[in-house]
Amino acid sequence: MYETISSINSVLNTFIWGVPAMVCIIGVGLYLSIRTGFVQIRKFPYALKNTLGKIFNKSSASDGALTPFQAVCTALAATIGTGNIAGVAGAIAIGGPGAVFWMWISALLGMCTKFSEVTLAVFYRERNVKGEYIGGPMYYIKNGLGKNWMWLAYLYAAFGTCAVFGTGNATQVNTIVAALNSALLNYGAVSDTSLEVLNLIIGIVISLVVLLILFGGVKRIGTVSEALVPFMALLYVVLALGVIVMNAGKIPSVFASIFYGAFNPQAVTGGIVGSMFTSMTKGVSRGIFSNEAGLGTGSIAHACADTENPVKQGMFGIFEVFMDTIVVCTMTALVILLSGVNITYGQAAGAELTIAGFTLVYGNWVSIFTAVAMCCFAFSTIIGWGLYGARCIEFLFGSKILKLYYIAYSLISIVGATVSLDLIWSISDTFNGFMVVPNLIAVFLLAPTVFKLLKEHFEAK
Repeated sequence: MYETISSINSVLNTFIWGVPAMVCIIGVGLYLSIRTGFVQIRKFPYALKNTLGKIFNKSSASDGALTPFQAVCTALAATIGTGNIAGVAGAIAIGGPGAVFWMWISALLGMCTKFSEVTLAVFYRERNVKGEYIGGPMYYIKNGLGKNWMWLAYLYAAFGTCAVFGTGNATQVNTIVAALNSALLNYGAVSDTSLEVLNLIIGIVISLVVLLILFGGVKRIGTVSEALVPFMALLYVVLALGVIVMNAGKIPSVFASIFYGAFNPQAVTGGIVGSMFTSMTKGVSRGIFSNEAGLGTGSIAHACADTENPVKQGMFGIFEVFMDTIVVCTMTALVILLSGVNITYGQAAGAELTIAGFTLVYGNWVSIFTAVAMCCFAFSTIIGWGLYGARCIEFLFGSKILKLYYIAYSLISIVGATVSLDLIWSISDTFNGFMVVPNLIAVFLLAPTVFKLLKEHFEAK
């Protein structure tokens, strides 16, 4: 049964992350970029002013809403996660160093895609029975495209519900226990025989904490994200910068391998990665897995923001993709490629490759800090995706079932801590791909609304 499910999923995954996803992601991103005059580049200083410039703004939000900064922290909480660590490592191992180049390309176009998603989410959002703002792909399809397209909204919400338990929870908890196990074993704090019990305890603790946060509603999710995201990002960036500085002499050759490998991967990987399309698909798919531009999930968090200006909130989408992929993912790639860690091209790899890079440079003691960073990354993703799942469930079944969802979602943490999740990772990746298609169809059809709002915003200024 396991092998049958795995084989079916492998076929679906290869298909959805092949030509269909590439056409949707690259095609829609390029179309939006051209029609907006590459707003992600042209208005990048404006985006920084309205994002980084407001980090220390302690304004409060109205009932049922988040401050704009809490909204972006909640979205970043879901995006800056294991995709930045395990996803980048996997992309390089299967697609070669050139996969990093295609990750950058997907991010450049993804900035405009996510700007459009966030702008539409705020413009077409509504309030639920609790008075909370709710929005995202389901709602901009419903309120922007009308009744004839409701099937597309339900399709997106169904795929989101299927993906959230794997992508958002089980795989993240599995990453947490792997990081903690590695650190504790390095220092002899635990034995191999005690890991099973330890992992169960970790799973139960995470499950209870997640349940408490989710039952606190969108306000508590925003508060936790606002505190956790800046800390974890700073910790990881400092560690990665140390690796880059200590290996500064290798930087030119590493960048050469990235650019050359993007078009000639076989020359860089010894013939193991023989196709430019393989390098491209791995780079783009892992970039999207990390920054979620095209998935539409981040717009669900932004729809909760206490703002009346869709375009200003959309600027946070540009900032998110920049921080997630251009900054954090690039640093992860440089840690792997500069450290000299052995990469077995053509074979799947994950967080262990990134951790090995840090360990080679700093020594075993750094495993404690990487474990803390990975725990923060993964836990923040659990919280962010918990909100996404709640909105998908609410759209499909109403708000009465939310408490049952919170309990089920929390209990999945125990599963993630105690079982092998190779197949769940793969299935979640497939459902992520299925979410891309209905979302980008909607964004493409609603693009004129984005262009109109963007023009009106800057004409008014």
